[in-house]
Amino acid sequence: MKVIFSILLLTIAPFCQGQMVRQPISVTYTGLGAYSKKFVDVYSATSNQAALAQLKSGAFGVYGERRFMLEDLNGFSGIVALPVAYGTFGLQADFFGSSKAFSESQIGLIYARKLTEQVDIGVKMNYHSIRVPGYQSASAINFEGGVILHLTDKLHTGIHVYNPMSSKIGKSGNEKLASIYRFGLGYEASDKVFLSTEIVKQEDQQLGVNAGLQYNLYSRLFLRTGISTATNNSYVGLGLQMGVGRIDVNTAYHPQLGFTPGILLLINFKKGSEK
Repeated sequence: MKVIFSILLLTIAPFCQGQMVRQPISVTYTGLGAYSKKFVDVYSATSNQAALAQLKSGAFGVYGERRFMLEDLNGFSGIVALPVAYGTFGLQADFFGSSKAFSESQIGLIYARKLTEQVDIGVKMNYHSIRVPGYQSASAINFEGGVILHLTDKLHTGIHVYNPMSSKIGKSGNEKLASIYRFGLGYEASDKVFLSTEIVKQEDQQLGVNAGLQYNLYSRLFLRTGISTATNNSYVGLGLQMGVGRIDVNTAYHPQLGFTPGILLLINFKKGSEK
């Protein structure tokens, strides 16, 4: 089992791009609504923190997935955000791996605000930690941030950067966290249909494209689907709105490694604050 686990870690390492700790394979699912106004939610901050400037009230969310159905490759994430008069503050915590083996954790403070009706900005400071039982743990501090431009009522775009200073991890300074740059575009075709595309460039990796679609089947039920070329993954999920709460179930699929099921629970502090 240890041999299989080690091989899988080496196999998935090139697929792990992004701002979260060992970013969930279906991250394009959770962050799909970032470049929009009508489809944004608290988890949109996982793609671009500036999206939190569009929240109408506070919200809390938790997400979990089991990567490739393996017990030692679990991923968990929690986020809370609260709009105030001078912006939106948030806190995000993430964990990947197993307490018995390799694990990564990250906690970050978020701030977002509207500069104008057309421009939103957001930043996040992170404390990133890596732990391997029997070895010394390592940590690093880095930051990320983004800008979103609302070009029209339906068309939105923006950029996001993660770890632009290439923060070193650990005391030796021999290892560093990768830098990631994103360009996103979202189009709200109607109250029911939203299309999103991201171009992603991770340090030392090929250019990738994330493309996704949300379709509101009914007033309380929606479908999301999309692909990520860099990781060769596709995903599909359903979300159900229930008063101030929402529950989503989704699965991502990799042709060689198989399925990654996930579940998301989101609670708005005020009914009807998000769509």
